[in-house]
Amino acid sequence: MHQEEALFSVQLLCEIAGISRLSYYKWLNRKPSSHEQENAELTHVMMSIYEKVERTFGYRQLTVHMRRQMGKTINQKRVYRLMKIQGIQSVIRRKKKRYPRSTPQQVAENVLNSKFTADAPNEKWVTDVTEFKYGNGQKAYLSAILDLHDKSIVSYVFGRSNNKPLVFQTLKRALQEAPGSKPMLHSDRGFQYTSLDFKKLLDDNEMTQSMSRVGRCIDNGPMESFWGTLKCEKYYLHTYHTFEELEKDIQAYSTFTITNDYKQN
Repeated sequence: MHQEEALFSVQLLCEIAGISRLSYYKWLNRKPSSHEQENAELTHVMMSIYEKVERTFGYRQLTVHMRRQMGKTINQKRVYRLMKIQGIQSVIRRKKKRYPRSTPQQVAENVLNSKFTADAPNEKWVTDVTEFKYGNGQKAYLSAILDLHDKSIVSYVFGRSNNKPLVFQTLKRALQEAPGSKPMLHSDRGFQYTSLDFKKLLDDNEMTQSMSRVGRCIDNGPMESFWGTLKCEKYYLHTYHTFEELEKDIQAYSTFTITNDYKQN
């Protein structure tokens, strides 16, 4: 109505709207309620996070990060309503392009079979490699091993190439951290894990190999969950221009999970 005042009289506009001039001026001079002020603050924080993660978060993820940033309880339904008011929603991610699979040199059964708990440390390990991007579309890779006893990271290696040395070094570091242990190691059917060289490394250390079924990410659920948490809490909140910038943050986060016995809910 403010914009229309320059063209029409307040009295005429009030008559069109069906309200009295007194009601209009009372509304014009009112102070925002505490609820409205809080909504404005929530909206500001919500939009800031939404833009930082390149519009990939839905209301659930936004709520989690808003709670952490603001240090208070925030209802998911409220965030959902604020998103609707702002006309925003999470971006639907495109499916990954599928490439022809190479023939594995060897495969193992799904021995773990979704039993994602362990009675003692270094009894069951899960492992995987995930991809990050920085700069102008360059890629980097993180390989890690997670202990199912307390969901802590045993070892990790960060590199520029998704290759055998990345994965082999991760396992060797884990064995150095837990000398004498002979855990089951579960992975997907990536080319590194199905190689004869990797199988030999496991056999030399008397370890049992377990693999997810084809196309079943859920079989390695705890590892997938860790990747998701890492990316939401660290990676998606920043823009990385160089490998070194990305490496510094990934190492800091991964080291924190080792030294603080990071646990997933």
